[in-house]
This record gives sequence, structure tokens and C-alpha cells, in this order.
Amino acid sequence: MIHVNGATITDNYWIRPIGSGLTYDDIRFNDDYFSNLALKGTYNSFNRAANSKRSRTPELTNIGSFEKCWKLRDGQWWMHKSATHEEAFSELFVYALGLALGMNMAIYERGEKCVKSKDFTDGASVNFEPAAAFMGDNEDYEDVVSALELLCPEAIPDYIRLIFMDTICANPDRHTNNFGLLRDTRTGKLLGLAPNYDNNMAMIARGYPSKAKANDLLIVLFNDLMESHPDYKTYIPEITEDIVRSTISKVGMRVRAQAIVDLIMGRYALVKITSKTPGKIRHIIRNTSLTLLRYVLCTGQDERGVVLYSVGID
Repeated sequence: MIHVNGATITDNYWIRPIGSGLTYDDIRFNDDYFSNLALKGTYNSFNRAANSKRSRTPELTNIGSFEKCWKLRDGQWWMHKSATHEEAFSELFVYALGLALGMNMAIYERGEKCVKSKDFTDGASVNFEPAAAFMGDNEDYEDVVSALELLCPEAIPDYIRLIFMDTICANPDRHTNNFGLLRDTRTGKLLGLAPNYDNNMAMIARGYPSKAKANDLLIVLFNDLMESHPDYKTYIPEITEDIVRSTISKVGMRVRAQAIVDLIMGRYALVKITSKTPGKIRHIIRNTSLTLLRYVLCTGQDERGVVLYSVGID
């Protein structure tokens, strides 16, 4: 990060040595020379990079467990992230479903063994600040809502829709670097929640999940929040089987369509159920359970080699 003066694609914060005459135009990224190396790691791309005199690249600022890179297309930055067929479908389905429901979604396209997402800051015309900046690694729904009430109340409706989509699409990966706020670059005013992005661990990314139950962790936690804030239910859109089938058709990838319909509609039906698990217990086990679930989804199995796809609360 120091080598590239702390610059990133999605904000215009940067640093320079004391006494330096550098300007933002001097340090901002303007090429994607190392993108193929970051995404594919092929020998040719490695050799090309090794013989280059260039060393400033946005790839030094990327985080996460999936191979990814930033590519320039017609003067705009696009994030390319490696994806299997199932991961790509999951990402593109959530994107298309969100659009169908009128939600604020980052733009996604299908690529060759990857998904492509357009920079939603439009070249840092607004600054993106991940929730980790104000929440650390605390992703508890109640705590996030409390923070948003103080920082940016207008972001709450989109946050409720975000975690609603996570709930019905079985996405356990909404850690505090996978959502955040947008800030005006001139005034510093917080504008609202950033678009919904990074859903490649949802849906069928690690196989077709079993039928959802009322004690499913994400369903329990979402229902608990709705119980505490019944007025938030007005932010939740209605979903029908026709909408789900239409979304599958628009994505245009080969999947078990009825299983996708059953997954979404089954989880949607359970959103209205109120959890009976004591709140303190839920609060204590939440982060531990989601961390375990993320490990399971990345590896496909637990320490005994048993394939798992969901975590519930009894």
C-alpha cells in the first residue's frame, strides 16, 4: 500500500511523503498492466510482469480469498473475479433478482471463468468506505443498525434490503468488508449505502442446499431484527415464483431451476417466522457460527470430512 501511496480504485484517499510535490493525478492508477497476472497467474503473464519497468498497480490493494483483478474498459474500471459455474450463477442471479425487486445493485456481467463488476464509485467520483471502518469486524445486525442510525440513517432501508437478500439467497459472507457507505468527495457527507455486491458465496456456490428450516441461522437473525424493528418490514419487497423463474431465465445459465425456486421461495416463506431463541445467546454465537459457515463453504466440508451447507440454531 505504501508503494502505491495508499491509493485504491474506489476512493481518493492517499498519502505522500512529507515535503513531496506529488499530486493525486501523479499517483492515481491509469493502466491494468498486471491484471492477467493477478487473475490467472499464467506463466506468460508472470514473465511479462517480471520484465516490466512498471510497478504501480491496483492489484496491490485487493483483498479477499478469490483471485481477482481490476481491468480498464473504455476508461472505466471493472473488477474481474474468478468463479466456477455455480459461483457465477449465484452472483448473477442475486444481481438480477435485486434489479427485479428494485434494489440498489452493483452492475455484474458474466466473463470467461469469472464474473465482472463495474466500479460503483465511477472512478472515485464518490468515496467508498467499507463498514469495517466504523464497525471493525462486528457484523451483528442490531449493532450495524445502531451505528447507521447515528452515522447515516438514510442507509438503513438499503441495509435491511441487503440482509434480506442475504437471508433468502443463503449468503453467509456479508462481513464488514462486503458492504459499506458512500461519501461525497467534496463535502465529506455520507450519502447512503453502497450498492449490493459480492454474492458469489450465496445460493448454490457450494452445492444445492437442503430445504431451509426455521432454525436456519440467517433466517433466525433476520427475523430477530424484524421482531425488534417491525417498522422495517415496510422495506421488504414481495417475491413471487414468477419473479424467481423470470430471473433464472434472464441469467441464462444451466441450473436446476426448480431447486432454485424451492430455495428462494422456501426461505422467503420462513422470513415471517419469529425466532424464540434468547437474544443474548444469538448475539454470542452469531459471529462464531458465521465464521464456521464461511470455512465450510470455502472447503465444502468440516474437520471430519462431512459435507455441510447450513448452520442452524435449535
